Amino acid sequence: MTRSERTSCSLREIAERFGGEVAGDPETRVRQVATLEGATADAITFLANDRYLSQLKTTRAGAVILSESARTATRLPRIVCSNPYAYFARVSALFNPGPQPRPGVHATAVIDGSAAIARDAEIGPYVVVGRNVRIGASSVVGAGCYVGDDVTIGTGARLFPRVTVYHGCAIGDRVILHSGVVIGADGFGIAMEEGRWLKVPQIGRVVIGDEVEVGANTTIDRGALDDTVIEEGVKLDNQIQIAHNVRIGAHTAIAACVGIAGSAKIGRYCRIGGGSGISGHLTIADRVEISAFTLIGKSIDQPGIYTGVYAFEPHSAWRRNAAQLRHLYELAERVRALEKKPAQPKRSKP
Repeated sequence: MTRSERTSCSLREIAERFGGEVAGDPETRVRQVATLEGATADAITFLANDRYLSQLKTTRAGAVILSESARTATRLPRIVCSNPYAYFARVSALFNPGPQPRPGVHATAVIDGSAAIARDAEIGPYVVVGRNVRIGASSVVGAGCYVGDDVTIGTGARLFPRVTVYHGCAIGDRVILHSGVVIGADGFGIAMEEGRWLKVPQIGRVVIGDEVEVGANTTIDRGALDDTVIEEGVKLDNQIQIAHNVRIGAHTAIAACVGIAGSAKIGRYCRIGGGSGISGHLTIADRVEISAFTLIGKSIDQPGIYTGVYAFEPHSAWRRNAAQLRHLYELAERVRALEKKPAQPKRSKP
Protein backbone atom coordinates (compact mmCIF):
# COMPACT_ATOMS: atom_id res chain seq x y z
CA MET A 1 0.00 0.00 0.00
CA THR A 2 1.47 3.37 -1.02
CA ARG A 3 1.34 6.49 1.13
CA SER A 4 -1.34 8.02 -1.10
CA GLU A 5 -3.51 4.89 -0.80
CA ARG A 6 -3.55 4.85 2.99
CA THR A 7 -6.65 6.10 4.78
CA SER A 8 -5.90 8.91 7.18
CA CYS A 9 -7.14 9.00 10.78
CA SER A 10 -7.73 11.89 13.13
CA LEU A 11 -6.11 11.98 16.54
CA ARG A 12 -9.58 11.71 18.03
CA GLU A 13 -10.22 8.48 16.09
CA ILE A 14 -6.86 7.06 17.15
CA ALA A 15 -7.48 7.88 20.82
CA GLU A 16 -10.95 6.33 20.66
CA ARG A 17 -9.35 3.12 19.41
CA PHE A 18 -6.25 2.93 21.63
CA GLY A 19 -6.94 5.28 24.56
CA GLY A 20 -4.77 8.17 25.65
CA GLU A 21 -5.58 11.87 25.86
CA VAL A 22 -5.51 14.25 22.90
CA ALA A 23 -3.89 17.64 23.53
CA GLY A 24 -4.24 20.19 20.74
CA ASP A 25 -6.48 19.87 17.69
CA PRO A 26 -8.21 16.45 17.88
CA GLU A 27 -9.15 16.64 14.18
CA THR A 28 -5.52 16.65 13.04
CA ARG A 29 -5.24 13.87 10.48
CA VAL A 30 -2.26 11.57 9.90
CA ARG A 31 -1.73 8.65 7.54
CA GLN A 32 1.63 7.15 8.53
CA VAL A 33 4.17 6.88 11.34
CA ALA A 34 7.73 8.20 11.19
CA THR A 35 10.77 9.14 13.26
CA LEU A 36 11.11 12.57 14.80
CA GLU A 37 13.84 13.39 12.28
CA GLY A 38 12.16 12.01 9.16
CA ALA A 39 8.49 12.82 9.76
CA THR A 40 6.41 14.96 7.41
CA ALA A 41 3.20 16.86 8.05
CA ASP A 42 0.97 13.84 7.39
CA ALA A 43 2.83 11.59 9.85
CA ILE A 44 2.66 10.97 13.57
CA THR A 45 5.88 10.40 15.53
CA PHE A 46 6.71 9.58 19.17
CA LEU A 47 8.99 10.61 22.01
CA ALA A 48 9.91 7.87 24.48
CA ASN A 49 13.28 9.18 25.68
CA ASP A 50 14.20 12.67 26.86
CA ARG A 51 17.50 12.41 24.97
CA TYR A 52 15.54 13.27 21.82
CA LEU A 53 13.84 16.42 23.10
CA SER A 54 15.98 18.53 20.78
CA GLN A 55 14.63 16.59 17.78
CA LEU A 56 11.08 17.12 19.05
CA LYS A 57 11.63 20.87 18.81
CA THR A 58 12.61 20.64 15.13
CA THR A 59 10.39 17.78 13.89
CA ARG A 60 8.07 18.42 10.94
CA ALA A 61 5.57 15.81 12.09
CA GLY A 62 1.88 16.59 12.11
CA ALA A 63 1.42 15.07 15.56
CA VAL A 64 3.38 13.29 18.29
CA ILE A 65 2.82 10.59 20.89
CA LEU A 66 4.44 11.32 24.25
CA SER A 67 4.21 10.78 27.99
CA GLU A 68 2.59 12.97 30.61
CA SER A 69 6.01 14.28 31.70
CA ALA A 70 6.63 15.63 28.17
CA ARG A 71 3.15 17.05 27.63
CA THR A 72 4.33 20.67 27.51
CA ALA A 73 7.53 20.00 25.54
CA THR A 74 5.82 20.85 22.22
CA ARG A 75 2.82 22.72 20.88
CA LEU A 76 2.19 20.13 18.19
CA PRO A 77 -1.08 18.22 18.37
CA ARG A 78 -0.31 15.22 20.54
CA ILE A 79 -1.56 12.10 22.21
CA VAL A 80 -0.52 11.79 25.84
CA CYS A 81 -0.24 8.23 27.17
CA SER A 82 1.63 6.11 29.73
CA ASN A 83 3.78 4.13 27.26
CA PRO A 84 4.56 6.12 24.09
CA TYR A 85 6.61 3.40 22.39
CA ALA A 86 3.94 0.71 22.84
CA TYR A 87 1.27 3.19 21.70
CA PHE A 88 3.37 4.01 18.65
CA ALA A 89 3.60 0.27 17.86
CA ARG A 90 -0.20 0.01 17.85
CA VAL A 91 -0.59 3.05 15.61
CA SER A 92 2.06 1.70 13.24
CA ALA A 93 0.18 -1.59 12.99
CA LEU A 94 -3.01 0.37 12.23
CA PHE A 95 -1.40 2.14 9.27
CA ASN A 96 0.70 -0.81 8.13
CA PRO A 97 -1.35 -3.99 8.36
CA GLY A 98 0.28 -7.20 7.22
CA PRO A 99 -0.74 -8.84 3.94
CA GLN A 100 -3.90 -10.92 4.10
CA PRO A 101 -3.87 -14.60 3.09
CA ARG A 102 -4.86 -15.41 -0.48
CA PRO A 103 -6.73 -18.67 0.06
CA GLY A 104 -5.75 -21.62 -2.03
CA VAL A 105 -3.00 -24.05 -2.88
CA HIS A 106 -0.53 -23.13 -5.63
CA ALA A 107 -0.40 -25.51 -8.58
CA THR A 108 3.28 -26.31 -7.94
CA ALA A 109 2.81 -27.27 -4.28
CA VAL A 110 3.16 -30.93 -3.34
CA ILE A 111 0.54 -31.86 -0.74
CA ASP A 112 0.11 -35.33 0.69
CA GLY A 113 -3.46 -36.59 0.40
CA SER A 114 -3.75 -37.09 4.17
CA ALA A 115 -2.99 -33.44 5.00
CA ALA A 116 -5.83 -31.26 6.31
CA ILE A 117 -5.53 -27.65 5.21
CA ALA A 118 -8.09 -24.99 6.10
CA ARG A 119 -9.97 -23.61 3.11
CA ASP A 120 -8.85 -20.04 3.75
CA ALA A 121 -5.16 -20.93 4.23
CA GLU A 122 -2.60 -19.95 1.61
CA ILE A 123 -0.06 -22.50 0.36
CA GLY A 124 2.56 -20.90 -1.89
CA PRO A 125 4.62 -22.14 -4.84
CA TYR A 126 6.82 -25.21 -4.43
CA VAL A 127 5.68 -25.91 -0.88
CA VAL A 128 5.96 -29.53 0.30
CA VAL A 129 3.44 -30.71 2.91
CA GLY A 130 3.85 -34.20 4.38
CA ARG A 131 1.53 -36.86 5.75
CA ASN A 132 -1.08 -36.05 8.41
CA VAL A 133 -0.19 -32.36 8.52
CA ARG A 134 -2.80 -29.97 9.97
CA ILE A 135 -2.75 -26.31 8.89
CA GLY A 136 -5.24 -23.97 10.54
CA ALA A 137 -7.49 -21.20 9.28
CA SER A 138 -5.95 -18.06 7.74
CA SER A 139 -2.42 -19.43 7.94
CA VAL A 140 0.14 -18.74 5.20
CA VAL A 141 2.91 -21.13 4.13
CA GLY A 142 5.25 -19.19 1.84
CA ALA A 143 7.08 -20.29 -1.26
CA GLY A 144 9.53 -23.16 -0.92
CA CYS A 145 8.62 -24.14 2.63
CA TYR A 146 8.85 -27.75 3.83
CA VAL A 147 6.34 -29.01 6.40
CA GLY A 148 7.16 -32.53 7.57
CA ASP A 149 4.92 -35.42 8.51
CA ASP A 150 2.56 -35.04 11.50
CA VAL A 151 3.21 -31.31 11.91
CA THR A 152 0.41 -29.12 13.25
CA ILE A 153 0.21 -25.39 12.46
CA GLY A 154 -2.42 -23.30 14.23
CA THR A 155 -4.63 -20.48 12.99
CA GLY A 156 -3.28 -17.22 11.61
CA ALA A 157 0.31 -18.45 11.43
CA ARG A 158 2.72 -17.19 8.79
CA LEU A 159 5.72 -19.08 7.46
CA PHE A 160 7.80 -16.86 5.22
CA PRO A 161 9.56 -18.41 2.20
CA ARG A 162 11.98 -21.32 2.74
CA VAL A 163 11.05 -22.23 6.31
CA THR A 164 11.64 -25.88 7.26
CA VAL A 165 9.56 -27.62 9.92
CA TYR A 166 10.66 -31.18 10.64
CA HIS A 167 8.28 -34.04 11.41
CA GLY A 168 6.08 -34.06 14.49
CA CYS A 169 6.56 -30.44 15.55
CA ALA A 170 3.68 -28.28 16.79
CA ILE A 171 3.31 -24.60 15.84
CA GLY A 172 0.73 -22.49 17.71
CA ASP A 173 -1.70 -19.79 16.63
CA ARG A 174 -0.48 -16.52 15.10
CA VAL A 175 3.13 -17.67 15.05
CA ILE A 176 5.55 -15.95 12.64
CA LEU A 177 8.53 -17.88 11.27
CA HIS A 178 10.85 -15.81 9.08
CA SER A 179 12.83 -17.07 6.10
CA GLY A 180 15.50 -19.64 6.75
CA VAL A 181 14.10 -20.77 10.10
CA VAL A 182 14.60 -24.47 10.84
CA ILE A 183 12.34 -26.03 13.44
CA GLY A 184 13.00 -29.53 14.71
CA ALA A 185 16.41 -30.49 13.31
CA ASP A 186 18.23 -33.09 15.37
CA GLY A 187 19.84 -31.86 18.55
CA PHE A 188 23.59 -32.35 19.00
CA GLY A 189 23.41 -35.70 20.75
CA ILE A 190 26.51 -37.90 20.41
CA ALA A 191 28.20 -40.48 22.63
CA MET A 192 31.84 -41.57 22.49
CA GLU A 193 32.57 -45.30 22.27
CA GLU A 194 35.95 -46.82 21.43
CA GLY A 195 37.24 -43.70 19.75
CA ARG A 196 34.16 -43.05 17.60
CA TRP A 197 31.08 -40.94 18.01
CA LEU A 198 27.66 -42.63 18.13
CA LYS A 199 24.59 -40.61 17.22
CA VAL A 200 21.92 -40.45 19.94
CA PRO A 201 18.49 -40.51 18.25
CA GLN A 202 16.56 -37.32 18.89
CA ILE A 203 12.99 -38.48 19.46
CA GLY A 204 11.40 -35.41 21.04
CA ARG A 205 9.63 -32.58 19.24
CA VAL A 206 9.65 -28.80 19.13
CA VAL A 207 6.47 -27.25 20.57
CA ILE A 208 5.93 -23.55 19.89
CA GLY A 209 3.20 -21.63 21.72
CA ASP A 210 0.85 -18.94 20.42
CA GLU A 211 2.07 -15.55 19.17
CA VAL A 212 5.74 -16.51 19.02
CA GLU A 213 7.95 -14.80 16.42
CA VAL A 214 11.19 -16.41 15.22
CA GLY A 215 13.72 -14.35 13.25
CA ALA A 216 15.46 -15.28 10.02
CA ASN A 217 17.92 -18.20 10.06
CA THR A 218 17.22 -19.08 13.68
CA THR A 219 17.35 -22.81 14.48
CA ILE A 220 15.43 -24.64 17.20
CA ASP A 221 16.48 -28.27 17.71
CA ARG A 222 14.07 -31.05 18.62
CA GLY A 223 14.36 -32.71 22.02
CA ALA A 224 16.47 -35.79 22.58
CA LEU A 225 13.78 -37.45 24.72
CA ASP A 226 11.47 -34.70 25.99
CA ASP A 227 10.30 -31.78 23.84
CA THR A 228 12.02 -28.47 23.22
CA VAL A 229 9.38 -25.91 24.26
CA ILE A 230 9.00 -22.24 23.32
CA GLU A 231 6.14 -20.83 25.38
CA GLU A 232 3.60 -18.25 24.22
CA GLY A 233 4.61 -14.72 23.32
CA VAL A 234 8.35 -15.41 23.04
CA LYS A 235 10.21 -13.17 20.55
CA LEU A 236 13.41 -14.50 18.98
CA ASP A 237 15.69 -12.40 16.79
CA ASN A 238 17.74 -13.58 13.80
CA GLN A 239 20.47 -16.25 13.88
CA ILE A 240 19.79 -17.72 17.31
CA GLN A 241 20.68 -21.33 18.14
CA ILE A 242 18.41 -23.14 20.61
CA ALA A 243 19.59 -26.64 21.42
CA HIS A 244 17.65 -29.76 22.32
CA ASN A 245 15.40 -29.90 25.39
CA VAL A 246 15.62 -26.15 26.04
CA ARG A 247 12.54 -24.50 27.53
CA ILE A 248 11.97 -20.76 27.10
CA GLY A 249 9.33 -19.15 29.31
CA ALA A 250 6.46 -17.01 28.06
CA HIS A 251 7.10 -13.47 26.80
CA THR A 252 10.88 -13.72 26.92
CA ALA A 253 12.77 -11.73 24.25
CA ILE A 254 16.16 -12.85 22.89
CA ALA A 255 18.34 -10.73 20.59
CA ALA A 256 20.43 -11.94 17.64
CA CYS A 257 23.28 -14.47 17.72
CA VAL A 258 22.52 -15.91 21.15
CA GLY A 259 23.44 -19.56 21.70
CA ILE A 260 21.55 -21.64 24.25
CA ALA A 261 22.98 -25.08 25.03
CA GLY A 262 20.95 -28.20 25.66
CA SER A 263 18.45 -28.59 28.52
CA ALA A 264 18.72 -24.98 29.70
CA LYS A 265 15.55 -23.59 31.25
CA ILE A 266 14.89 -19.89 30.67
CA GLY A 267 12.23 -18.16 32.76
CA ARG A 268 9.30 -15.93 31.81
CA TYR A 269 9.71 -12.26 30.86
CA CYS A 270 13.49 -12.53 30.50
CA ARG A 271 15.55 -10.35 28.16
CA ILE A 272 18.76 -11.74 26.69
CA GLY A 273 21.15 -9.42 24.86
CA GLY A 274 22.73 -10.18 21.51
CA GLY A 275 25.73 -12.49 21.27
CA SER A 276 25.23 -13.96 24.74
CA GLY A 277 25.83 -17.63 25.53
CA ILE A 278 24.00 -19.84 28.01
CA SER A 279 25.55 -23.13 29.06
CA GLY A 280 23.56 -26.34 29.17
CA HIS A 281 21.47 -27.72 32.06
CA LEU A 282 21.12 -24.31 33.71
CA THR A 283 18.01 -22.66 35.11
CA ILE A 284 17.40 -18.93 34.75
CA ALA A 285 14.71 -17.34 36.91
CA ASP A 286 11.82 -15.20 35.66
CA ARG A 287 12.49 -11.55 34.81
CA VAL A 288 16.24 -11.86 34.38
CA GLU A 289 17.99 -9.43 32.01
CA ILE A 290 21.31 -10.55 30.51
CA SER A 291 23.51 -7.90 28.92
CA ALA A 292 24.88 -8.38 25.42
CA PHE A 293 27.87 -10.72 24.94
CA THR A 294 27.56 -12.17 28.45
CA LEU A 295 28.41 -15.83 29.08
CA ILE A 296 26.18 -17.51 31.67
CA GLY A 297 27.98 -20.48 33.18
CA LYS A 298 25.80 -21.20 36.21
CA SER A 299 22.12 -20.97 37.14
CA ILE A 300 20.51 -17.66 38.11
CA ASP A 301 17.82 -17.91 40.80
CA GLN A 302 17.01 -14.22 41.36
CA PRO A 303 15.57 -11.62 38.96
CA GLY A 304 17.83 -8.73 38.00
CA ILE A 305 20.39 -7.57 35.46
CA TYR A 306 23.50 -9.71 34.90
CA THR A 307 26.54 -8.55 32.93
CA GLY A 308 29.78 -10.31 32.07
CA VAL A 309 31.21 -8.13 29.33
CA TYR A 310 34.87 -7.14 29.54
CA ALA A 311 35.04 -3.53 28.35
CA PHE A 312 37.09 -2.87 25.22
CA GLU A 313 40.21 -0.68 25.29
CA PRO A 314 43.29 -0.06 23.13
CA HIS A 315 44.91 -3.38 22.26
CA SER A 316 48.19 -2.71 24.07
CA ALA A 317 46.33 -1.89 27.29
CA TRP A 318 44.08 -4.92 26.87
CA ARG A 319 47.13 -7.21 26.58
CA ARG A 320 48.66 -5.82 29.77
CA ASN A 321 45.41 -6.22 31.70
CA ALA A 322 44.82 -9.71 30.30
CA ALA A 323 48.29 -10.72 31.52
CA GLN A 324 47.37 -9.57 35.01
CA LEU A 325 44.08 -11.45 34.91
CA ARG A 326 46.00 -14.69 34.34
CA HIS A 327 47.59 -14.22 37.76
CA LEU A 328 44.39 -13.21 39.56
CA TYR A 329 44.06 -16.57 41.35
CA GLU A 330 47.67 -16.41 42.60
CA LEU A 331 47.03 -12.89 43.89
CA ALA A 332 43.86 -14.01 45.68
CA GLU A 333 45.79 -16.87 47.33
CA ARG A 334 48.45 -14.46 48.55
CA VAL A 335 45.79 -12.15 50.00
CA ARG A 336 44.15 -15.08 51.81
CA ALA A 337 47.51 -16.15 53.21
CA LEU A 338 48.17 -12.63 54.50
CA GLU A 339 44.73 -12.50 56.12
CA LYS A 340 45.51 -15.71 58.05
CA LYS A 341 48.72 -14.31 59.54
CA PRO A 342 48.33 -12.94 63.08
CA ALA A 343 48.47 -9.20 63.27
CA GLN A 344 51.85 -7.84 64.36
CA PRO A 345 51.70 -5.77 67.58
CA LYS A 346 52.29 -2.10 67.02
CA ARG A 347 55.58 -0.82 68.36
CA SER A 348 55.26 1.92 70.93
CA LYS A 349 57.05 5.12 70.14
CA PRO A 350 60.17 5.78 72.22
